[in-house]
Amino acid sequence: MKKSRICMIAVFAALILTVTLAVAFGAGTPGSEDDPVVTKSYVDSAIEALKQSLGGSQETPASNSWAVVCVPKNTSVVGETGTQMILRSGSATAIDNGANGISDLTGGADLRMGTAITKNHLLLIPGSDGRGIRTVGECWVMINGGYTLQ
Repeated sequence: MKKSRICMIAVFAALILTVTLAVAFGAGTPGSEDDPVVTKSYVDSAIEALKQSLGGSQETPASNSWAVVCVPKNTSVVGETGTQMILRSGSATAIDNGANGISDLTGGADLRMGTAITKNHLLLIPGSDGRGIRTVGECWVMINGGYTLQ
């Protein structure tokens, strides 16, 4: 009984050792063709090539890169999809696309054309379809994302 138990343990240990060695040697050497090391410059060039193949290079703002913008009176700030805005001073109204407004994430509301923007509320532009804000007087607006002044 003891001999069969010792044999079983030995066979089990040999099996574990065989599997471990197969996995270790099958992974390849780091940097080899089987396990390549990829550099940041390679990834950047691959992304740029993909952008070019999809119709040109477009610069996108870095996430969490807020710009503080002085917007003149009677000027529209039109955002791209995902652009965030915070009205810090002055007064402005919402610009919708005719069907949907802009999202007031602080107030939990959909702001339609002409609705007054509340200062210090976080606004989200859901689509690149002409939505944004229109200043009534000179305003200071914090903007994170793509936008145009019109």
